[in-house]
Amino acid sequence: MAAVTSARDPRTEGDGEIIARSRDEPECFAGVFDRHYGAIHGFAARRLGAGLADDVAAETFLIAFDRRGSYDVARGDARPWLYGIASNLISRHRRAEVRQYRALARAGASDVAEGHAERVAGRLDAQAARGALAAALGSLASGDRDVLLLVAWAQLGVQETAEALGIPAGTARSRLHRARKKIRAALGGTDPLREDPNR
Repeated sequence: MAAVTSARDPRTEGDGEIIARSRDEPECFAGVFDRHYGAIHGFAARRLGAGLADDVAAETFLIAFDRRGSYDVARGDARPWLYGIASNLISRHRRAEVRQYRALARAGASDVAEGHAERVAGRLDAQAARGALAAALGSLASGDRDVLLLVAWAQLGVQETAEALGIPAGTARSRLHRARKKIRAALGGTDPLREDPNR
């Protein structure tokens, strides 16, 4: 009688299941890589620029692969774990990150290409807000910035952000509140994205 093997579909498996299998079959870890590399790379690129993002994203997955034996496979979603590793790696490049925000703040509206009058006006407004936002991000304490950007850019919840950074959820909430308050103040108390939903 032939043995029945169940075909596994990596698209329907949770990250925890894939990581558990990768302990015996290391090549299975590619499923986690394929699923999350783009998001981790994008997060690193937004924070450090394209030049360092390749290195940070690659190192994130090397570390994750090396540590897969200690991953709690009951946690089906590996995003908080991966973003936590990436955030720790990004912290090694704090100066580069702050330089990135300062450069964005200085760029102002000079990079806007000409086009339709309304598009140009919209872009000028967005560029002005981007400069103020970049300056505000650069001035945040690193812990506050980590929490804010994991929530805003990585789309993690506060609990997931706390897990990613290895801090209590209450600390994550207070850091998020403090960061949002400073960002709102830097933008004149308004959120430019809420004023024009098309941007």
